[in-house]
Amino acid sequence: MKAILSVLILSALAVGQAANSAPNAGASNAGTAPASSARNAAITIPGGTKVPLALKQAISTKSGREGDAVYAETTFPIVQDGKILIPAGTYVQGRISRIQRAGRVKGRAEVLFHFTTLIYPNGYTVMLPGSVENIPGADKTTMKDPEGTVRQDGQTGQKVGTIAGTGATGAVIGGLAGQGAKGTLIGAGVGGAVGTAIALLTRGNDVKLDNGTSVEMVIQRPVTLDPARITLVTQNAVR
Repeated sequence: MKAILSVLILSALAVGQAANSAPNAGASNAGTAPASSARNAAITIPGGTKVPLALKQAISTKSGREGDAVYAETTFPIVQDGKILIPAGTYVQGRISRIQRAGRVKGRAEVLFHFTTLIYPNGYTVMLPGSVENIPGADKTTMKDPEGTVRQDGQTGQKVGTIAGTGATGAVIGGLAGQGAKGTLIGAGVGGAVGTAIALLTRGNDVKLDNGTSVEMVIQRPVTLDPARITLVTQNAVR
């Protein structure tokens, strides 16, 4: 009888333990599932995100051609909700879409290029639509339009100075040669004509963006990233 009673007591204890462990297991699984799904959730770089870059090779309207490759590198990480979306040191590749040299009479030098690819340090490659938002590292250039065209500043003052300088030189020479006001006027006229010819025959300055020039890229549309590949990149960066 005592043996039977002992068996019944042990069976009751076992059932109670099983009942207590079941809710704990369920709670554990419930807590793990959301965490796992959060890790696997898609990560998106929002449209309009601005990314600071540095050119890895020079761009010039004098030597560049449409279709030439553009190479750059991110200089500062892009972070969202505590996650690094684009680490510093990510390579960015693009292409020259349009290029125009300055004219001799009118027309300024212009270059338009777009960014097309992100290459993460681990080799993960993402296609993107990126354009030039600003060129803070370039002198005597301005942004022509929202499309991202970089234009060389005008040279009107410089060419006027060329004409005036040669006119003044001609006036001095004419005055010395003609020994009078008439010679001075003739010399000034000849010098001014020469200065005008020089200004017309001289091509305007080219756009030149040196290696290392700071460029601000804007991502035009949202870009979806693989969370597993991004996590791997950030883990390696921390190490």
